[in-house]
Amino acid sequence: MKIKSILFSFFLTYFYLFEPLSAKAFTYNEVHHMPKSIEKDYYIWRFLSQSTTTAFQARNILKEAKHLNKKLRTAYKKKTGFSAPNNNLQKDTTPENIWRKRSKANRYFKKGLALLRKKQPKVAASYFDAARKLYVKRHEVDKTLFWLYLSTKNPIYLRHLQASHNPNIYTLMAADTIKGKYPKTITQRFRKKRTFGFDVKNPITWAKVKQEMNHISDSRIDDLADDYASQDSIGIYTYLKAKASKHKKSYFPMPYRDAMKGMSAQRQALIYAIARQESRFVPASVSRSFALGMMQFMPFLIKHIAKEKGYKMDLDEMFNPYRAIEFADYHLDYLNKYLYHPLFVAYAYNAGIGFTKRYLRNPRHFRQGPYEPYMSMEMMKNAQAREYGKKVLSNYVIYLNKLGVTTRMTSLVKTLATPSKTDRFRR
Repeated sequence: MKIKSILFSFFLTYFYLFEPLSAKAFTYNEVHHMPKSIEKDYYIWRFLSQSTTTAFQARNILKEAKHLNKKLRTAYKKKTGFSAPNNNLQKDTTPENIWRKRSKANRYFKKGLALLRKKQPKVAASYFDAARKLYVKRHEVDKTLFWLYLSTKNPIYLRHLQASHNPNIYTLMAADTIKGKYPKTITQRFRKKRTFGFDVKNPITWAKVKQEMNHISDSRIDDLADDYASQDSIGIYTYLKAKASKHKKSYFPMPYRDAMKGMSAQRQALIYAIARQESRFVPASVSRSFALGMMQFMPFLIKHIAKEKGYKMDLDEMFNPYRAIEFADYHLDYLNKYLYHPLFVAYAYNAGIGFTKRYLRNPRHFRQGPYEPYMSMEMMKNAQAREYGKKVLSNYVIYLNKLGVTTRMTSLVKTLATPSKTDRFRR
């Protein structure tokens, strides 16, 4: 009896972790007729996870996937008993010369950091400059300019940063140092509430917009954006506008204000900062790993929070931006029990609170010392969390100012080496 009880408990746990709550059912034809996209991949996963789906249907529908992630492979093997074929893997289309240049630039940059730690700033500066000449993306160029300033103290690099259009941690720090203005950002508001005939909560309609965007010129993308100039689809509007400008214009929309009533300006700014980085405020966003909605929650976390709140809901409910904000507010309440600084909260939101705890408890990280806290921010081996944290932090400063709370990047950066002001893990 005891063994049966254990097996029953295991079954309930497995069901809770892997089966959507109050799950919708999808037919083969519904999924088959969706356009090939990451969004369709998510629905293929949902279809494979249904008990009514046959192995024959699974083999056929998987051929239509754009990208095979771990969830799809696991669901396919469970349904068919076989490993998923690799014949539809999406190849990296980045030109090899660009990939090589960026890889070389990264090596130069890391070498520069290593030389600074060995107290060789002049030699380090030569490596930062070599990286600067190879980087293409503006925020990476700005990174090298900032470190050139730190290693040489030559103010010319601050002036170069002031000329950048990109609002990132480096340009904001440069502006603080010379008491200059932050880069221009655009925040538009629309009287029109909705885009007629367009469902912002449907991932497939968003997939179709992206397909159209990828087959037209930049000038036509700019025109296409105007079709979505409304309050509920402002994320799609600004996504397209930024794409049309080749990201030379920085859009910082502030949608769904009514969902944030009663929240502090700091909480609102943090939700906006994360949403901008996660999804650019597109409610029906789906990532390759099937993070869902404007706030990009993974299915396991959606189920956990839904259970905590007593909700019975389908995963698709996360495409409702109001639900996404509600869940984000709940999750940030949990993170803020341990982490008080927006940079550290961003690390935990992206890579998990366990990862963040281990990184902060390492005595080499975020302590007093030369080139700190910048060195700790750059030396993180988890590249995704490292870059994510810096971007969310700059977003946070910009949004706080837009919400009427005058804030400078320098004041936030200075507290990073003071555990009592940033986290509970280092006390």
